[in-house]
Amino acid sequence: MSSNQLASNLFYIHLIHVIIIGSLLLYVGIKGKTMPSFMYPTLLVIGLLILAAHGYSVISKYGQKNSGLWVNLFHIFIVAPVILSIGIKGNQSPYYLFQFMIMLGFAAIGYHGYFMIKELMDN
Repeated sequence: MSSNQLASNLFYIHLIHVIIIGSLLLYVGIKGKTMPSFMYPTLLVIGLLILAAHGYSVISKYGQKNSGLWVNLFHIFIVAPVILSIGIKGNQSPYYLFQFMIMLGFAAIGYHGYFMIKELMDN
């Protein structure tokens, strides 16, 4: 994969995180226990997909230098468990999990927004 293709792929990953994922995390955190019940199984599936995708990425990057492994580990040990917990516990989820979703939403938008803007300015 050429460096231009990689940069283009990363730009779209950042864009998706800023617009879709960050918004979803904020929505879940803000709505809390009042969100529609279909969202809980949806979050369960999303959490499992995050575990699978980032678990695969960890395995495939094992031993590579500067692979961004920490990003995958953050998703496996922080993001996925929070989403899975809400998906499993449903509206019985503790308040702090929804607050944590708000923090994750702002973190996703800020982190990915920064790198998206940086990439635009570098080109």
